[in-house]
Amino acid sequence: MRIDAYNQIGTLYNATKPSKAKGIKETAVARDQVEISRSGKDYQIAKQAVAAAPDIREDRVAELKSSIKSGKYDVDTGDFAKKLLASYYAAQG
Repeated sequence: MRIDAYNQIGTLYNATKPSKAKGIKETAVARDQVEISRSGKDYQIAKQAVAAAPDIREDRVAELKSSIKSGKYDVDTGDFAKKLLASYYAAQG
C-alpha cells in the first residue's frame, strides 16, 4: 500500500481550501428570517377567530328548547328521512 499517494491527495485538498482574507473581521452574523405573506396573516387571524367562537350556538339551543317545552316543535318525518338518506349516501361516496 502506498501511503505517499494519500499524503499527496491530502496536500492537494488542503491547498484548495479557500483562505480567509487577512485584516477583515467577520462581524456580521447571518440570521434566518421568515416573512409571512398578507394572505397567511389573514388566514391566521381567521383561524384564531374560529377557534375562539363557541361550538354550540346557545341562542339557537335556547330557542329549540323553548319550542320543545311549549309543544310547538314539530318535525316532518318525510323531510327527516330524506335528509338522513342524503347524508348516508354522501358518506358512502
